[in-house]
Amino acid sequence: MKRYGHLYQKIYDMENLKLAHKNARKGKGWYREVKMIDENPDYYLELLQRMLIDKTYKTSEYDSFIKNDNGKEREIFKLPYFPDRICQWAILQVIEPFLINNFTTDTYSAIPNRGIHQAYYKLKKAIHSDVVGSQYCLKLDVKKFYPSIDHDILKQKYRRVFKDPDLIWLLDEIIDSTPEGTGIPIGNYLSQYSGNFYLSSFDHWIKEVKNIKHYFRYMDDIVILGSNKRELHLLRKEIELYLRNELKLKVKENWQVFPTFVRGIDFVGYRVFLNYSLLRKSTCKQFKVKMRAINRKTKRGIEMNYSEWCSINSYKGWLMHCDSFRLAKKYIEPIQQASECYYIKNIKRKVG
Repeated sequence: MKRYGHLYQKIYDMENLKLAHKNARKGKGWYREVKMIDENPDYYLELLQRMLIDKTYKTSEYDSFIKNDNGKEREIFKLPYFPDRICQWAILQVIEPFLINNFTTDTYSAIPNRGIHQAYYKLKKAIHSDVVGSQYCLKLDVKKFYPSIDHDILKQKYRRVFKDPDLIWLLDEIIDSTPEGTGIPIGNYLSQYSGNFYLSSFDHWIKEVKNIKHYFRYMDDIVILGSNKRELHLLRKEIELYLRNELKLKVKENWQVFPTFVRGIDFVGYRVFLNYSLLRKSTCKQFKVKMRAINRKTKRGIEMNYSEWCSINSYKGWLMHCDSFRLAKKYIEPIQQASECYYIKNIKRKVG
């Protein structure tokens, strides 16, 4: 594998830092700490540049909070906008192409042009183009993936790609910013890429050693299709051994092998069958609750708020990719006029 050097200077180059600030602030311009940087960006970016040149940069203390994600409680970590989020953007703007080059085409999540819907449509294409080879599905995910990532293994992986000692120092500093040698923070921009990178060797093993044709990974959520149930059960055992021995990870106990076209594949927010696709049950339930609440509110003559307007449009985006005519007619259509009125009164007028 080719190793890359002479990258650290590109990270602290002032043009790269300015671009990092521009990208990191998107959608956050109203944050107090972002406004503070915007008042004198040259001062703060020169300060960060000096930290990186002198190697005095140290990851700030994390704030953490618990987020309920579809019934799962996750501890989310947050770093200050300055210097940390700008710094991590500056790093990834330089090293991202080398990391992506290491990923297989079956890897999704937090990668440009490889999001939820790209994974969804590739899964649908595989099912439609190879019905015989998609008869059964192995579905599994990694138990406590982010908290289980081993620091030493991750650092060795970065060393196999990068030989720039200053870049390695900076990556090590961020990786070791969480104690006890295990776990990377959910919420860090760098963590999203580190998570994908950590499993990239597993992706290559699946595709190049095990020669699996239909394999899809969205972060640690894994779907494998096959024609033979017994072979998928055997593969699952091999996967457990690989993850345990090579990456110090465990497969979550809720793994399943099932007939693809009977149950449908629950993946990236949808349930995919041979001839149709549905919204995931939990997402559909949340959608109905929120749309009913907005409908009751508007019927009383109360205008929806911005968050509710965004929620409607977000769900419309989900529905347009699956078979959802009845859902849209029952839950979106009754509030469509109120949504359009809100847009004309509060959004279009401001933009105009």
